[in-house]
Amino acid sequence: MAEAQSKGVAWVTGAGTGIGRGLAKRLAQDGWNVAASARTAHDLDSLAAQVPGRITAFQLDVTDEKAADATGKAIEAALGPIDLAIFNAGSYFPTTAKDFSVENFRRTVDVNLMGTVNCMGPVVPRMVARRAGHILVMGSLTGFVGLPTAASYGATKAALNSMVEAFKPDFEQYGVTLSVINPGFVKTPLTDKNKFPMPFLMSLDDAVDHIMRGIADKRVAINFPWQMTLGVKFLAALPNWAKFGITRKMIPKD
Repeated sequence: MAEAQSKGVAWVTGAGTGIGRGLAKRLAQDGWNVAASARTAHDLDSLAAQVPGRITAFQLDVTDEKAADATGKAIEAALGPIDLAIFNAGSYFPTTAKDFSVENFRRTVDVNLMGTVNCMGPVVPRMVARRAGHILVMGSLTGFVGLPTAASYGATKAALNSMVEAFKPDFEQYGVTLSVINPGFVKTPLTDKNKFPMPFLMSLDDAVDHIMRGIADKRVAINFPWQMTLGVKFLAALPNWAKFGITRKMIPKD
């Protein structure tokens, strides 16, 4: 039986675990040729084995600008033009007054923000030249309002949301779609480390469903779940005395 025609080439970073892995697998099952990137080769190999012939591993540390550029070029040389890019790689380090760390703040920025920009480097010029393509970056609902312990993480996600808003009308004139994904809490190895209540915690499959619908609709902002989206937007809109009255209660107890 002849192999089904590919929907195109999709590059997913942070594909070793969590949302990135779920998206890479779903895209491959839906007929995309997926270039999956992560730092750990074993994670990539086990992912590729789940959908044989549809996932190609490209080991990458997104904080390395030269490696990101080389990987983007290698994907196009091996698989063809990248039609869909999902820059999902991210890290979270709790940031508090008591345990303030310049190094952890820098690592968060290097992975979440600059890691995304590094991967855009080899992709944006080619999509602009072809006047086609869709780029999605992984934000978070924590980017909508400052929350205790998420100072560095939320700052990077707020920056990614602002970047998408700034770039979107510019990219559109070259036929390139730009979107931001803003999940709430999704059950992944990253959130498994959290030691605080996570309202409206979603399964990985439900999160992937939301994102896949957003990709199909080319939504500029893929925000979910709706309950937490409304909650953080309401909190952000409150006057400072009320907002900080609520967030003070979220500070972890020693």
